[in-house]
Amino acid sequence: MIYLKRGIAFDVPVDWAVKSSGWVTYVAENGDPDETPLVGFAAPAILEEKWCRSDDDGNGTQEDTPLASAGSRAEPDARDTTEAARENARLWVCGSYAQPAKEKVTTGAATPFTTKSGLTGKVATATSTGVDGTGRCAHDGKATAFAFENPAGETLSWTFVGVRGVDDEVPEPTVRKILGTVRLVDSTP
Repeated sequence: MIYLKRGIAFDVPVDWAVKSSGWVTYVAENGDPDETPLVGFAAPAILEEKWCRSDDDGNGTQEDTPLASAGSRAEPDARDTTEAARENARLWVCGSYAQPAKEKVTTGAATPFTTKSGLTGKVATATSTGVDGTGRCAHDGKATAFAFENPAGETLSWTFVGVRGVDDEVPEPTVRKILGTVRLVDSTP
């Protein structure tokens, strides 16, 4: 089970590595010397953190590509849950898999979704098709983002992001099962 300072919890299968609530992961534009995040999330759970390892940019440092990860975040700049869900899904796929070919990303409509705990919001998916990166870890990707409001009226989101089109791709029923466990919990110490 994952907890965040904002009171978001979700469950993952036992083979996922659960990071602490202070852990943040993000993606930035390739070549950005400041590594300004396009999108990120906190307290992630990661499946096969070192699924693929390579030095695609030739800088002498091996970089790890996980098979999949999921986490949550606040969405203070989103106009609504529809925008938050669609943008999260799109940005994760663009940043993680499709750079610089953003036109290879397809983002679906945001649709209503209710988790097992009764949390309601909007869910959207994005996928990349035809990524032809030069590195050995270049693959298509997919993301599912769920955006919702907490009782204080803040927009929050949970996002799954993973490699697509490989033998060990996380199947959609597993993504939906994890999504179904997203809930708000008391986060006061």
